[in-house]
Amino acid sequence: MVGSPLWQLVLEKLASGLSPEQVGGTLARMPEPVRISHETIYTAIYAMPRGELRTEVIELLRKSHKSRRPRARGEDRRGLIPNMTSIDERPVEVSERLVPGHWEGDLIKGARNRSQVGTLVERKTLFTVLAQMDHATAACAAESFARVLARIDSQMLRSLTYDQGREMASHELFSRNTGMAVYFAHPHSPWERGINENTNGLLRDYLPKGSDLSVYTQDDLDTIAWTLNVRPRKSLGWKCPAELFLPEGAFDFQAFWSNPPKPVALGT
Repeated sequence: MVGSPLWQLVLEKLASGLSPEQVGGTLARMPEPVRISHETIYTAIYAMPRGELRTEVIELLRKSHKSRRPRARGEDRRGLIPNMTSIDERPVEVSERLVPGHWEGDLIKGARNRSQVGTLVERKTLFTVLAQMDHATAACAAESFARVLARIDSQMLRSLTYDQGREMASHELFSRNTGMAVYFAHPHSPWERGINENTNGLLRDYLPKGSDLSVYTQDDLDTIAWTLNVRPRKSLGWKCPAELFLPEGAFDFQAFWSNPPKPVALGT
C-alpha cells in the first residue's frame, strides 16, 4: 500500500488530525467509498523501513494520553453551593441521551491553576463548545458559559450537568440567562460526566497541561472546538458532531473531508 494513491489519501487524513481508525471510518463514507481497517494502516506504517520518512509518518499519529487523575479527596464541597439540584433528580431523557440539548460542563486548568478554559459538551451528539475565561470565579463562569451558548439555538439548550466545583455557585444566574436547568454530580464521581471527561482528554492535544491557557482568544478556542466537531467518531457511527448537532444540511461531511483542513497547531 505504501506509495500508492490510497496511501497518499491515508497520509492526508492523518495529517488532518484523524486517528487510523477515524481515517478508515471517513474513507468509507466518501463518494467513492474505500474500505480499509485501522490495523492495515498501523501495519503499513510500522512496516516501513527505519528512517526519516517513517519517523515523520509515525509523528502523524495522535498521541495517547493517560487517564486523568481524580481530584484530590479533600474537604467535602457539598453545601457550599446553594440550592443545588442533584443529578439523581435529572429526567430520564437526560440520562438516556434520548434528545439533544443536554450538556456536560467543566473547567480545564493551565499552569499552577492560574488560567482556565470552560468546556461544554452536548451529551447526544458530542458537539463541543469552549469558553474563554479570565477568572475561575462563579460570576465569570456564569457569564462566560452563557455568552458562548447564546450563539446556539435555544431548542438545543435544555440542561447542564456539572460537578460541585465552586465556579458553578452562580448556577441560578446561569439558568436565568440561558433557560437551562443545572444538575450537580455527586462529589468525586467524574464518571457521571464521562463524556465531558473524555472530551477534556482530547482537548489536551491542543491545550496542554502546564501551559498558559490565558493566551488563547475566543476565536482560537472556537477553532479548536471545531476540530473536534468535524472529527468522525466511532460512537456516532463514524458521523461527526457537527452534522448531527447543526441544522440539517449546514455541514457537508463529504465536501469537508474531500479537502481536509490543515491541522490546528498544538499549544506550546
